[in-house]
Amino acid sequence: MSGNSKGRKRRFGSVRKLPSGRWQARYIGPDGLPRKAPDTFDRKRDAEQWLVGTEAEILRKEWIDPDAGKITLGEYADDWVRERDLKARTREEYERHIRLHVRPFLGDLALNEVTAPRIRGWRADRLADDVGTSTVAKTYRILHAIFATAVDDDLIRRNPCRIKGAGQDKAEERPTATLDQVFAIANAIQPRYRLLVLLATFAQLRFGELVALRRRNVDLDSMELRVRRATAEMEDGTQVDDDPKSDAGKRPISLPAGLKKDIQAHLESFAQTGPNGRLFVGPQGGIPRRRNFNRVWKKALRDAGIPAEMDLHLHDLRHTGSTWSAQSGATLKELMARIGHSSTRAAMIYQHATRDRDHAIAAALDTLITEARDTPSRPDLARIWHAATER
Repeated sequence: MSGNSKGRKRRFGSVRKLPSGRWQARYIGPDGLPRKAPDTFDRKRDAEQWLVGTEAEILRKEWIDPDAGKITLGEYADDWVRERDLKARTREEYERHIRLHVRPFLGDLALNEVTAPRIRGWRADRLADDVGTSTVAKTYRILHAIFATAVDDDLIRRNPCRIKGAGQDKAEERPTATLDQVFAIANAIQPRYRLLVLLATFAQLRFGELVALRRRNVDLDSMELRVRRATAEMEDGTQVDDDPKSDAGKRPISLPAGLKKDIQAHLESFAQTGPNGRLFVGPQGGIPRRRNFNRVWKKALRDAGIPAEMDLHLHDLRHTGSTWSAQSGATLKELMARIGHSSTRAAMIYQHATRDRDHAIAAALDTLITEARDTPSRPDLARIWHAATER
């Protein structure tokens, strides 16, 4: 039997029986406005217990205005993107993901109607519709960030994006080129882009960083390249020079001395004049565009004899050079500084073990086993291991 006996007025809220026979719970919120439970109850006791829980939330200052979360996800997402301090290309990317993969399926729902089961269903449907796993993971990360802000804004109590690992982008391993292939491509491509291929590999630069380079960014005396800007290409075709995505993107890069003659020849023949002149320009003097460059790139691959099934992209040369840097013994922090990343996640990709190196480790272990069996006393394992791995 309820502790709220007949004739005793409730200390918080009230319950009443509706003509339907169900029970309704009502109360005055902390804002002084009359409120009612979002649902009715089968029993009076259930309505009273709901009021007890609501009062406890108010006392703990955990109460959330149920009307606050009634803004639709589509409206809130638009505000969220607009209020973020984002690079132009990133803003455009977020808007595209929301427009294509969120708004048609969840956009008309109120924030407090988007539950964890709805998010699970949305993700499963996107994958079932053959949307790429990378795209779904990216969209999920955006949604998670939007709802995290909604929690901070006291619009919802808990983030509904709670699928473990759903935001992880597990892209398949990209190919790495050999040294011979890199120089074959550099020799086959249009001469004005030869240095671009070499810097993509040996300075590990992105396309946007390459086309933003100016004469003043190159110091031939110290053989150093200073990355300060990146050119972003928008969906409408406009090109915008902006700061890199993070402060780590602004970085000096030491260049191999072997590239000095290539740089000098390029400066004399193809770069714009003056300290602010662009290092790379197209045949008509414009900033190279990805789509146009891709045609030049694919022709160079064919002329260089690169197998089509390799599916080598220009960005794979950055991956190639970074892998070589890791194999040269560069530390994680050194790799992060060189490739312009502020987190360890991307840099660790390049520290993966190669098959050849794995075979060398196995051979070294075999040497340990053999010498341990042949040596009556305890062998100097550190000396043996060092000698074996140096072979």
